[in-house]
Amino acid sequence: MGKISPVVATNLETPALRPGERTNGEGKPVSNSILLAIPDEEFAVIRDGLEYLDLPHYTVLHEPRKKLESAYFLNCGMVSLVFNTNDGESVEVGVIGKEGFTPIPVAAGMRRSPHQAIMQVSGDGFRLPVDHLQQALSTTPYLQMLLNRYATVHGLQTAQTAGCNRLHDLEQRLARWLLLIQDRVGSGLLKITHDFLAMMLGTDRPSVSLAAGGLRRRRIIEYTHGSVKVLNRKKLESSACECYGLIQEFNAEMAK
Repeated sequence: MGKISPVVATNLETPALRPGERTNGEGKPVSNSILLAIPDEEFAVIRDGLEYLDLPHYTVLHEPRKKLESAYFLNCGMVSLVFNTNDGESVEVGVIGKEGFTPIPVAAGMRRSPHQAIMQVSGDGFRLPVDHLQQALSTTPYLQMLLNRYATVHGLQTAQTAGCNRLHDLEQRLARWLLLIQDRVGSGLLKITHDFLAMMLGTDRPSVSLAAGGLRRRRIIEYTHGSVKVLNRKKLESSACECYGLIQEFNAEMAK
């Protein structure tokens, strides 16, 4: 019997697909909402350029102000968009899951972003060269519309987050942030540390511990080193500021 080639061996490891499911050229299943929403003929234009990747926790997808070489479409997991100051301070300005893509400026033909994109929650997805994507957009009008729509909705979310960081107290912001993560991860157990929470919320660890302690005393969450578990989703929603509901309204626009 002849040897199985590496390509065939890789395909044998790919999970069985149900009828109608979409894959890249290597047979890896697609779960990203944008890639699933475009017509078959438009997906065919980019299909062979989609490179499947495992994306571990803390993987950096792109750096601020550097030339953007690749676009990323997540199947699962979550990306944090982070603004870093020259003094070394950081704050999260947006989150992206399988509903979207990053870097968002490439939808408008731009090749740089002011933000760092880092995997906040490990996952997997597809990398597509920016050159390939931008060449494809001239013949994929529905994909162009979805990218522009997502860029607009995400811009509204970013503006809402900026106001939230300025006007609402830390416990409300922490509740909002935990809800956004749970929405994208689909699990009540979130693998995050207080140090990373502090960086994402633009504060210090003692302040995060104080805010998390308030939620824990009310049996809304519990936490150990390196993880937070949501115990009561409804109470967490009640503890968040109105920004979470407004952001959800923006997200609903993408489903129309």
